[in-house]
Amino acid sequence: MEWRDLGILLATRRHGEGSAVIDVFTAGHGRHAGLVRGGAGRRFAPLLQPGAQLDVTWRARLPAQLGTYRVEPMRSRAGLVMDSRLALAGLNAVTALLSFCLPERAAHERLYAESERLLDLLGQDDVWPLAYLRWELVLLEETGFGLDIARCAVTGASDDLAYVSPRSGRAVSRTGAGEWAERLLPLPDCLRGIGPAPDGEIAAGLRVTGHFLAHHLAPAQGDHPLPDARARFVEVFSRRL
Repeated sequence: MEWRDLGILLATRRHGEGSAVIDVFTAGHGRHAGLVRGGAGRRFAPLLQPGAQLDVTWRARLPAQLGTYRVEPMRSRAGLVMDSRLALAGLNAVTALLSFCLPERAAHERLYAESERLLDLLGQDDVWPLAYLRWELVLLEETGFGLDIARCAVTGASDDLAYVSPRSGRAVSRTGAGEWAERLLPLPDCLRGIGPAPDGEIAAGLRVTGHFLAHHLAPAQGDHPLPDARARFVEVFSRRL
């Protein structure tokens, strides 16, 4: 068994004397682990950092085996996060969430493309938080928990949308909300791609996506809590409000 693909390195763990098992989110084969011989040595260890873009070739005798990777580093993203706490926290949040929620060996080509695009923006702190928020929307959609925020769930109207149902993920207008407004999540315009996106609105959007990540997606993963890296990113971002 053999295939070649492009991927984003999510995590590395030492294996034996000098090898490493790496978890890679690949374009065509999803999240896929494999052994890199010598991966913990001086040659590879500095290159096998989370977020690195890799050209990988996977081999195994049988499909169910762990298999081995031959790795060709394409580009490192370590330099993009060295001077920015926001970028470092963002990188950790993305890799941790992908490791947490993606099943092994299930392709998510759209999510892969969006993840690569997002990580290439690391270091551009003026645009990255909004790009990250939109990435979380794609992550929810690709894992089966997407929001339906184009029309009001009560009236069917597409204007004056102000809330999101915490249960269904559907938008609700001010008129449709009525006396239930206090039980709904505020819907910032930036979640719908409307108007400017000041940091306060992005923070409100992260509270919405965070609710569905924590209360819908996480329970589907065996009721494990979300990775702490996501909360740390939100905390770092909130300091600039």
